[in-house]
Formats: sequence, C-alpha cells, structure tokens
Amino acid sequence: TGHHADNVIGADVCVVSSAIKTDNPEIVNAKKLKIPIVPRASMLGELMRFKQGIAVAGSHGKTTTTSMISSVLASAGLDPTYVLGGRLMGAETGARFGKGEYLVVEADESDGSFLDLMPVLGVVTNIDNDHLAFYDNNIEKLRSAFISFVQKLPFYGTVFSSSGDETIRALASEFGRKTILVGEEEESDIQVINIKSDVLRTKFSVRQKNYNDLEIILPMPGKHNVINSLFAVAVARELGVVDENIKKGLLKYKGVERRFQYHGVFSTSCGKEFRLIDDYGHHPTEIKVTLEACKEAFPHQKILLVFQPHRYSRTRDLFEEFIKVLSEVNSLILLSVYAAGENEIVGTDSKTLARSIRLLKKVNPFVVSNEIEAMDIIFSILDSGDILLLMGAGSVSRLTNLIKNELERGGYEQRT
Repeated sequence: TGHHADNVIGADVCVVSSAIKTDNPEIVNAKKLKIPIVPRASMLGELMRFKQGIAVAGSHGKTTTTSMISSVLASAGLDPTYVLGGRLMGAETGARFGKGEYLVVEADESDGSFLDLMPVLGVVTNIDNDHLAFYDNNIEKLRSAFISFVQKLPFYGTVFSSSGDETIRALASEFGRKTILVGEEEESDIQVINIKSDVLRTKFSVRQKNYNDLEIILPMPGKHNVINSLFAVAVARELGVVDENIKKGLLKYKGVERRFQYHGVFSTSCGKEFRLIDDYGHHPTEIKVTLEACKEAFPHQKILLVFQPHRYSRTRDLFEEFIKVLSEVNSLILLSVYAAGENEIVGTDSKTLARSIRLLKKVNPFVVSNEIEAMDIIFSILDSGDILLLMGAGSVSRLTNLIKNELERGGYEQRT
C-alpha cells in the first residue's frame, strides 16, 4: 500500500484529511488529472444526506467509541457504514461501506471540520485541552465549537455525553438537544456499576431506568474503555437494538490497531519474558488512563514505558502534565519529539522534559534520538515479567516490528 501518484488514476474524486500535505503525490496527480479534491469531513457530510449519521466527537476515545458502536450495530444485523481514525482489528481496515441505513464516523475537532457533518445522533466523549493551536490557544473557543457541533443536530436529534467530565457538565445546559449522560456517577442516565478487572477483560453491569441490568464482558482492560463502551450501549438502545445483540457486539469486539494493542508474551534469547503493548496515546490524559489500564490488568508487573512526544506545541502547552504522568512508571525511555511539521520550540525537547522528570526523583529517564537506540536501551534494562508499553502518535509505532524482528534473529518464543 502507501501513497503513490498512480493510486488516483481512474478515481472520480480524491478525499483528503487535514493531515495530508499539498505535496502528497496523490494530491499532485489528482490536480494534474483535474480530479476533484474534497476534504474528508465534507465528503462525510454529503454521505449523511443519504444515511442516518452517527458522529463521535471528543478529545479522547473517539476511534475506540466509533468502532464499538459499529461493532454493536453489526452484531444486530444493521450492516453499518463506518469511517474510523484507525484500523479495526480483524477487519484490517478503517472504513467499510455497509448496506444498512447508518453511517458511523469519527468527528475530528482538531481542525474544526466536525462542524461540516450532519448527523442525527452525536457523541461527545469528553472535552480536554488538546488541539488548542487551531482555536488560538483559547479553551473557550474549543468549548464553543463542541456546543456548535451538538447544535447542528436536528431538533429531534440526541447527544450522548459523559457525566464524569466536568467541562461537559458545565456546558450541557447549552446543548439545546436531548442529552443522555453515561458514566459511573449516580446522576448518569446510563450508569456503569460493579466494574471488575480480569487481566485483559473487564466485567461490569449497565443500569438504566426502564431496563434490566445488563451484564457486559468487554475483552479489554481499563475504566476508560468501559466508559467508551457505555456510549455504544446508549446509541444502540436509542436505535432499538436488543440487549443480547449489544452484549454480543461488545464481547466480540476486537479493538483498533495501536489502541492498547496487546501483542502477546515474548521471550528474549536469555530467557526474559515480557508483554508487549502498543498504544497511540500522546496526551497526558491518554497516557494516564493507559497506565491505569496496564496496572489493572497486570498489578504485579513493572512498566517500562517508551514514549515519543508528539508536536512541540503540545509538549510546551502540557509540559507540567507530561512531567507528572510520565513519572508514574518504573522505567522510562523518551524518544525525540515527533515534530509533525512544526518548527522546534526552545525548551520543549525530550532532554528538557527528562531533566524536569528527574527533579521529581521517581524515575530516571533515558533519552534517545531514534527507534534503534531505544531498542538497545530496552533490551539492556528489560527484566523478566515487565510490561513493555510503547506510546505516541509518531514514528514510535515502528518499534513493535523492530523488536519482533530483533527477537526473531536472536531466537525467541511468542505466546498470546
């Protein structure tokens, strides 16, 4: 696969996300061939003219929540169309065109494009201080954008949101649409109770007025994933899906690539066993909940975290939050900041971050410039029984295959 100019030959339209640069070979050739180039959100908005749109917005958890909703609707035989911001495990794709009437999409607030969508049901998972650069570093502008997203729903539409999010509780009165709150809190319209961690599974019950309590087994750890799954329950019930199909859809859910992706147990050539987990999280809140999920699933294991900061601006804006959360692991390796097109900002590199973390005297970070250096450090400090957790939205994703290849050359065993 990959990007190549020939990919657009014969296409009627070229759909692009805001992450694609104008010098991309497919964009260049599409312009040359006079093929219309349409922004992703504009195309999704047009598709919602023909299907019932369900748009999932929020600072964190969008991809997982969107895929969970899609999984549940598929289990109910509704054959939804879905468009994710990641690759669905098992399906090995991030999008599928279904024959059913529902279109489930991930709504991107990072560039304001989620306001181009026209859904009938909306989800706002949470609102946090991310992607502020687009909103002139003004949190109120970001919050106003989410209000506008909700108010674009038709008057008969419904928004599902989190009762545990302080910002959402403060803004809910301005939504002006039917609002269903989900979470652990007593005031939740749909409440989760009796959460029990079972290694890589989580068992819990869902309580809602006029429904029997629903027992759920979710094949992944983490309270944040439990909350994500509540949105799937809420949306499905709003659409009339019976509880048995909801339960089945969540039990069969396979997850999304690089969202707490568990690769299994590996053995080094000298007999050290470790578990490998890969995750896309790159915001302090995402790191925090992922670490909590690790500790719930493997309470007696040490965590070796390899983290790559994503964007200098994010590192600068959330510097203190990064210091605090990155200090909560047993061992830490920091890769150089993945710039994502930004110019370097003085005082926001990984070395500066590491110096600040050392001042807390909880962990002594290693700083490396690339994945090969990271791998050398990993194998020099890894202990048997450790959890090796790779996190970040940049090139750190290469490490999984590099590690597997290195182990294969030295002789290793893998078991899931």
